[in-house]
Amino acid sequence: MQVLKNTNRLRSIFLTFEQWLPRWSLQHRLCCSKPVSVHSNEESRAEKFKTQIATGPRFHDFVKGASINKLQPVITDDLIDTDKHAYLPEDSESGNSRTVCFETYGCQMNVNDTEIAWSILQKKGYQRTSDVAEADVVLLVTCSIREKAEQTIWNRLRQLTAMKKRRLKTRVPMKIGVLGCMAERLKSELLEREKLLDVLAGPDAYRDLPRLLSVAHGGQQASNVLLSLEETYADVMPVHHSPQARQVSIMRGCDNMCSYCIVPFTRGRERSRPVSSILEEVHILSEQGVKEVTLLGQNVNSYRDTSEEQFCSSEPGQLSRGFRTVYRARPGGLRFADLLDRVSLIDPDMRIRFTSPHPKDFPDEVLQLIKERANICKQIHLPAQSGSSTVLQAMRRGYSREAYLELVDNIKRIIPGVSLSSDFISGFCGETEEDHLQTLSLIREVRYNVGFLFAYSMRKKTHAFHRLQDDVPAEVKQRRLEELICMFREEATKVNSALIGRTQLVLVEGESKRSAQDLCGRNDGNVKVIFPRQEVAGQPTDTHTSPINPGDYVLIKIESANSQSLRGHALSHTSLSDSATRLPDHCHDGQLASVARYGV
Repeated sequence: MQVLKNTNRLRSIFLTFEQWLPRWSLQHRLCCSKPVSVHSNEESRAEKFKTQIATGPRFHDFVKGASINKLQPVITDDLIDTDKHAYLPEDSESGNSRTVCFETYGCQMNVNDTEIAWSILQKKGYQRTSDVAEADVVLLVTCSIREKAEQTIWNRLRQLTAMKKRRLKTRVPMKIGVLGCMAERLKSELLEREKLLDVLAGPDAYRDLPRLLSVAHGGQQASNVLLSLEETYADVMPVHHSPQARQVSIMRGCDNMCSYCIVPFTRGRERSRPVSSILEEVHILSEQGVKEVTLLGQNVNSYRDTSEEQFCSSEPGQLSRGFRTVYRARPGGLRFADLLDRVSLIDPDMRIRFTSPHPKDFPDEVLQLIKERANICKQIHLPAQSGSSTVLQAMRRGYSREAYLELVDNIKRIIPGVSLSSDFISGFCGETEEDHLQTLSLIREVRYNVGFLFAYSMRKKTHAFHRLQDDVPAEVKQRRLEELICMFREEATKVNSALIGRTQLVLVEGESKRSAQDLCGRNDGNVKVIFPRQEVAGQPTDTHTSPINPGDYVLIKIESANSQSLRGHALSHTSLSDSATRLPDHCHDGQLASVARYGV
């Protein structure tokens, strides 16, 4: 019986092979030098097969944009539409109303990436859901900056795989995908380890998502993690969810090559989005009534648009005094100060923020512009990473403690009352107890309003991985991190308490998470302000009152404070332009503080 089964299987394979025998083999068999006697039905079969081969697909059918007419190539839509693939059916990339659920982890760039990916899939007919149990496709937009962030994704993938296996056979099989930095860094391991994934797409491959999902729905794993020197998604309008505050990506990638950072290897080289595309998006958001825009990039203030000839010149880039960089700055082009100037003129009632900058790219012209424009928030993120010059040199940050403090003094001189936030890493390679104490003293001296604090996590491919030794024990990193947090909390409590009795301009975000009776928003310094839900006057002198809604600007008198937030009660509605003329300078006081801790 087993022999019979094997014989049938071989016969099936032979017939299949014979049916699709290549043309060259058939010609060789039919055109050999010796005459061959064949039966009439065999001749008929051979002729039929020759006809199938002659009318079947040719090489040009598998080459995108290839033309049959060699003498006169024809330009068709296929040459322009990068979403079409000649080897797939026309409707293969259609979502066919399949539901997709996004789970976003990590930084604000990942939030923006989610909006870009959703914009691309929405145009292909996908529907979005927030219920993962009902989703046909689950896409995780991932972070790779720390080991704990990656471990969170691995755990989530196992949960989703178990859910996928429990799904009823009668339903559409769930497809699971990983997007973003982790997809780029761990591509091989993600595809091979425990076979958890169907789709893998790096930060520069979101345009390819419809094709990747089409392949996955056909039962195969699909991957595209190629990095690009040009991709900025300039022509993709992100689909935003927050109606009040939006993020506008102005650049992608990073060239700084700090020794601890994986970003240049997961997001590629630095490239700037054309200024015309950015201005168009901000104009659209203004028309939609958006009240706050954050210009987003990995090194946002090194922005330089050289996309058009009139922007190109030989003028070198300007660095902050006392700072240096390991890469050659691009000459000419529209710089960050030019972009910030044009964006701020679009809508005087739209707040403008930007993140994340590098301290080296703060020439005086940027600081003067922030001071002069009422709608550019007087809040600057100034990542320090360490307060020790020795550690800063090992990190390849391009500045010393002294140069950093000189920049802080210059910022405070030009922009009185400015709010400063920062990033710090505890336990970097070779950090001594004395280095740690210098970081604590820097926090005390500068008095930041928000801090993002992390314990160091070694990343493969980085300069530190190849050149330095991760020699600070985990328990020491943890203890130093807790000390940094305590320092921030102590300083925050002191400086926030100084705002009691003062009035702050707040953009309302919505309902407070802790109580439906409270609303919350953020002041100019980006600190959360909580206040009771109530009706207030349209202007300070009005007697008519109206409810406070998300997206409104209101004046809040501060009554209490802690290290995380401010509390008060609403006085009246206002506008950004009106408040700029009425409020005293101390209402933009930068001496606010709170601390945010992201995973250790």
